[in-house]
Amino acid sequence: MRIGLTFDLQDWYLARGFTLEQTAEFDREDTIEGIEQALSGLGHETERVGNAFQLVEALAAGKRWDLVFNIAEGLYGPGREALVPALLDAYQIPYTFSDPLVLALTLDKAACKRFVRDLGLATPDFAVVREPCEIASVSLPYPLFVKPCTEGTGKGISGASKVTSPEALQTVCRDLLSRFRQPVLVETYLPGREFTVGLAGAGAKARSLGCMEVVFLERAEGAGYTYLNKKDFENRVEYRPVQGPEADAAQGLALAAWQGLGCRDAGRIDIRLDANGAPSFIEVNPLAGINPIISDLVILCGQHNVSYQELIAMILDSALERLGGASCG
Repeated sequence: MRIGLTFDLQDWYLARGFTLEQTAEFDREDTIEGIEQALSGLGHETERVGNAFQLVEALAAGKRWDLVFNIAEGLYGPGREALVPALLDAYQIPYTFSDPLVLALTLDKAACKRFVRDLGLATPDFAVVREPCEIASVSLPYPLFVKPCTEGTGKGISGASKVTSPEALQTVCRDLLSRFRQPVLVETYLPGREFTVGLAGAGAKARSLGCMEVVFLERAEGAGYTYLNKKDFENRVEYRPVQGPEADAAQGLALAAWQGLGCRDAGRIDIRLDANGAPSFIEVNPLAGINPIISDLVILCGQHNVSYQELIAMILDSALERLGGASCG
């Protein structure tokens, strides 16, 4: 099978003057190499396509593929993760991971939480601040947690994100509104353990790949999984595989949310426990990083005896099942 690879390579954007923070979600060269090697090991031919700009050029030039392995995050707007899948849909080219509707919905953390809440699943109470004049109307009890609505990789999340007073809420919300120029999510802060759950497959065949706890070390910003904690995870964070009743409950919640949202192929859902140890949905990453070494999903899979090649095969098998194709084994 001839498989095209769509991705946002960080170096491509850095060479064009974008900053490290602007490109924080984008992939490194070794991620693309890892995917290529895994797909080649499964017997497939790969072709690098690149980002949405490069995909448009390739499609216009008449290029086509049997399948596209898509990990492109996009750059502009709340629909940026949906752009590449939408282009591929227009040309009827099948691809891995979720469709444009799911990717647009899940990138907007507030809209996603509304959907999850309507599914009857637990998620912290929240408010959305679109303009500074709306900050004073937030009526949730403190402490609160504040972050941009449509960013990933911890962008906009810092030690200041946990706020304990109206004055701090004003300061943090105004800063995020100014810096990111998008709505701000304000939600009830949960004091319990933080888990991330790996998922594979779609619909009734979706399954958990395991549960991993994110433990914040002495050097970490204590508010949560912040931008700096993620960037310097070797010194600030420890990842521990977890089992037992709390992990089982977290996996059950994550699987229900994954299926209810219509996510496909593989990804992660972040779960946090409340003061009573009950799990709540925080957010979903249906385009989770798959760097062979440093990505949370890959680390989690390794802790649960799933190799990188096996993970890529699972993703491909799930996508091929939609086409009635053969399994990669």
